[in-house]
Amino acid sequence: MKNQMIEKFQKIFGSDGDIKVYFAPGRVNLIGEHTDYNGGHVFPCALTMGTYAAVRKRTDNKLRFYSENFEKLGVIESSLEDLTWSKDADWTNYPKGVMWAFGEKGYKFDTGFDMYYFGNIPNGSGLSSSASVEVLTALVLKDTFDFDVDFIEISLISQFAENNFNKVNCGIMDQFAIAMGKEGHAIFLDTATLSYEYAPVKLDNAKIVISCSNKKRGLGDSKYNERRAECEEALGELQKVIDIQSLGDLTEEAFERYKSAIKSDVRRKRAKHAVYENQRTIKAVKALKDGDIEEFGKLMIASDTSLREDYEVTGKELDTLVAAALKQPGVIGSRMTGAGFGGCTVSIVKTDAIDNFIEKVGREYKDTIGYAADFYVADIGGGPVVL
Repeated sequence: MKNQMIEKFQKIFGSDGDIKVYFAPGRVNLIGEHTDYNGGHVFPCALTMGTYAAVRKRTDNKLRFYSENFEKLGVIESSLEDLTWSKDADWTNYPKGVMWAFGEKGYKFDTGFDMYYFGNIPNGSGLSSSASVEVLTALVLKDTFDFDVDFIEISLISQFAENNFNKVNCGIMDQFAIAMGKEGHAIFLDTATLSYEYAPVKLDNAKIVISCSNKKRGLGDSKYNERRAECEEALGELQKVIDIQSLGDLTEEAFERYKSAIKSDVRRKRAKHAVYENQRTIKAVKALKDGDIEEFGKLMIASDTSLREDYEVTGKELDTLVAAALKQPGVIGSRMTGAGFGGCTVSIVKTDAIDNFIEKVGREYKDTIGYAADFYVADIGGGPVVL
């Protein structure tokens, strides 16, 4: 892949100078959805699919970006003096946002650069193509300009960029899972403290299957920020009657005791999901450690039910994929993953049942929705690297 990226870079930007190649993965969250900005736990893993970049420093302040995934847009130019969000910048608002965030943290760039991107994560799939670009860009900047940052700091700078430059109120999970990925392991992360542990994912004759709905969605234009605001308002109401810092501080029992403080039925449902999903995630990791994959699957299904009924972020496409999945033999668990409103589901499927699963779920989805889903048998990969 390294040689291919260099060749592609040279076709667009010319062959002079030293070209370096980098990679950052995508991620899938196994359980713990919409808990990361509510002070709860998440359980994501990095994927072997992700985003590549070929980069060459310039001698001036010019920035030139090109993405094979948006080739019709051609080369998009900017400069070190123009690290501002603009509609015309399109996808380059993500790498520019990371550069801006480094600047806000006191880091200085001495030159511009040319950068060629290629990603094999489906855009808008919910597998964190934007966070992958952000973490990848942060790694490029760390390496190119010799910035003294570790991978946890890279995840925080990337999140800062998404929140404050691209105005998407995301939590830390996506960037952290990508920056800190470890092959064969998922990350059990407490988003309130950033304490984490790696948990081996041993599925014993089963694999993770990602089903992409091909309904495009973007966090910024979904109801993601609305859900976050609803949870923040519910937290404020609860804090009048119980001393907590986040919804993730509550057990199910404590929530049931104090939920009447939340004055809206809608906000009560949103908060219930955040609390119960956090506890489900803790239970699911214990089940995985105990080798009880069947219990892990049941908790995945309960997670999806809550996301559909209490958090209301699924929609017809994701509901169709999960319902079709749960009819198939060899399916241990299935749920939507990511922000919702399109994107993907994640299922754990017995290895000998995967071909049947893809055929049957694919057929039912196309018959119901009118266009095809895509399926990926996922391998758990490592974090970002210089190739």
